[in-house]
Amino acid sequence: MRGLIRDMRQQASVEKPPERMVSPFEPLHTLVAEHIVSEIRKKRLAMKLKDALSIERPQPANPPEFRFIDLFAGIGGMRIPFDELGGECVFSSEWDEFAKKTYALNFGHVPSGDITKIAAKDIGEHDILLGGFPCQAFSNAGLKRGFFDTRGTMFFEIQRILAEWRPKMFLLENVKQLRGHDKGRTLQTILSILDGKCPPIPDDVPMSLDARKSLSKKLNYSVDVCVLSATNFGVPQRRERVYIVGFDRDYFGDVDAKAVFANLRGIEKATRLGDALEPEGSNNLVRYTISDRLWEGLIRRMARHEAKGNGFGHKVFGSGDPYCNTITSRYYKDGREILIDQSHLGLNPRRLTPRECARIQGFPEWFDLSACSDTQLYRQFGNSVSVPVIRSIAQSMIAYAAELEASNQKAAVG
Repeated sequence: MRGLIRDMRQQASVEKPPERMVSPFEPLHTLVAEHIVSEIRKKRLAMKLKDALSIERPQPANPPEFRFIDLFAGIGGMRIPFDELGGECVFSSEWDEFAKKTYALNFGHVPSGDITKIAAKDIGEHDILLGGFPCQAFSNAGLKRGFFDTRGTMFFEIQRILAEWRPKMFLLENVKQLRGHDKGRTLQTILSILDGKCPPIPDDVPMSLDARKSLSKKLNYSVDVCVLSATNFGVPQRRERVYIVGFDRDYFGDVDAKAVFANLRGIEKATRLGDALEPEGSNNLVRYTISDRLWEGLIRRMARHEAKGNGFGHKVFGSGDPYCNTITSRYYKDGREILIDQSHLGLNPRRLTPRECARIQGFPEWFDLSACSDTQLYRQFGNSVSVPVIRSIAQSMIAYAAELEASNQKAAVG
């Protein structure tokens, strides 16, 4: 705990902005005022983080309806719907120190660190495993290296925990490109391992020794996979992801995981990007308007790409558009994939604010964004999940599990 608080206190130095050049002719009272404001902000952040550690997180049902673990937790997007359904999170893991601060601020406890350094036996018993395992190795941006990228082998960390504890269910999330990586063979390998039909894994695929040993423990899950778009669940963002669900046959018996995706409840209404945006003319939007230099550079970049016949470049959206592009972890660099039109105001386009990023990912308004800088928040939401999609899957999983339990109990009595 002391080490955590020390890390939080060091945030200002970790995210310290470039030093401003001070003119010798600048009024002294201006410099003093800026110093006072800076110190107040640091103290407020330290107090808020300290308070977050002392605040008890919302209590689950007593006793909880189920217990779950949150792996590769990020800022807790996958956790929120399972909390809502009365679950108790008994373990979470995340390696990014800034994401851990946002998680701690919102859930009242700090995730454990690098999952590769945590023994499976130390995690504890749980009913559901959640894991949005790293996706860069399967994405276009990550050159689709898959299992031969150490980020791609994080799946085997999930496998070793499943082998150790055999939770009743799991939900995994990854980029859409996983489905077609290596002509579908990578996904088929994952599904085969989860189903208990594990093919030989080459010795040169990097993974921990514990993970390789655990491959000898055959799993027995009924598994299904589906690509879902966030726009079908009321989210004004074009974001497609692969979702994998599994149910333990050893526990449930005759089970078909396909029932989960067959019974999802989407939101049958048109989405509108403007519903997620701040009111035009808000004072806080000024700082998100891009400079003339950046805007001119983006226009030149677009022209070069169009001349080459490819589709790379910036994209400007209006409040009347149904949705925007997918937000990614690189959004903090220049925001070019999602710029908001302000031409009718006589202004250059602007970036989304962090709160708007939260909204296009479906995070609730209570979710606190004050633990980190805008740069870190952009990265966090770019790496996160669409909460309403997870909510629909979670509801379907829990409902189907209850149906199976009732059916098994009835059969046992009969």
